[in-house]
Amino acid sequence: MASVEINILGQTYKIKGDASEEYIREVARYVEGKIKEVLEKSPGMSPLKAAILAAMNIADELKKTQLEQESIARDIESKTEQLFSLFE
Repeated sequence: MASVEINILGQTYKIKGDASEEYIREVARYVEGKIKEVLEKSPGMSPLKAAILAAMNIADELKKTQLEQESIARDIESKTEQLFSLFE
């Protein structure tokens, strides 16, 4: 289990997880980048509001990816069934 200190917007956090130190740092950089994107668009926004909007953006990306994967899985299943029907 890795224990890593990360820095996001000048705040230090100690993160513990099963992932590697480099992976945890990569995720932290991604999160900080998303928060900074929000702050660039709305410079006067509080860091907390920016973090919440960034979390919403990240959740939106995740949900869209999940829906896309589900669609791909359905397409693969459908094509597999079509191929099996050719052999019957």
